[in-house]
Amino acid sequence: MKLQLKKYVAALAMALVLTSCSNDDNNTPTGEGSLKLKFDNIYGNANLAFNTPYTNSNGEVVKVDKLIYIVSNIVLTKEDGTTYTVPKSESYFFVNEADAASTTINLPNIPAANYTKVTFGVGVDQAQFNQGAEGQGNLWATASDPALGMTWSWAAGYKFIKFEGTVTSASHSNAVFRVHTGKTGDIYNYAEISMDLPEQALVRTNVTPQVHIMADFKKVIDGTTKINFEEGLSVMGGAKVQNIMANNVPTMFEVDHVHND
Repeated sequence: MKLQLKKYVAALAMALVLTSCSNDDNNTPTGEGSLKLKFDNIYGNANLAFNTPYTNSNGEVVKVDKLIYIVSNIVLTKEDGTTYTVPKSESYFFVNEADAASTTINLPNIPAANYTKVTFGVGVDQAQFNQGAEGQGNLWATASDPALGMTWSWAAGYKFIKFEGTVTSASHSNAVFRVHTGKTGDIYNYAEISMDLPEQALVRTNVTPQVHIMADFKKVIDGTTKINFEEGLSVMGGAKVQNIMANNVPTMFEVDHVHND
């Protein structure tokens, strides 16, 4: 009797294991879905709004009236550590504060999975840049459209960030400032951002997660490297741009939350 009971218990345990494995297999997501990256531009602790005064740590008061940046080369990391790379030809976006629709990037044809990290570039990577204007197709055409003005007038290169407005300081009263980043000399200044998600983005055929990313533009000019407009109203090259891209830009992005609905 005891032997029969042991055989029964063993058989029941094996059935439970097989059922569990079968359920795990059935719960593995399949197919493809979409994922959205929502960029919310802020200035310090405030929502970034055009023509609104913000005071920097050096006492300068800035008002922003133009803000455009390039997001590129998006890579998504799954919970098992493997990655999905959005095809490069489909992975260049112009986030324009003046165009609300552009602040949400929709990524279609994403393999269904649980994603834990997002990586992207700010700017255009050197390999793409080296193709020259003729080899860059729609990217170059879009960037050079006067409505965006994300190419340099004197060279076949891209502006990675265009950040403009007015500044009031000891020597200036609503003077126009311009901060444009991109390649300077032999330094390419492309920045890569990688952020863990506070909760998994569950891409499914019927679920489109939205990853809400805060972009703090105070840190562009008032971060680890501080820009003093008393030294010049145009920041477009040299060590200042290099320091902005190397020190400030990598710290300005943060994932606030993820919507899975």
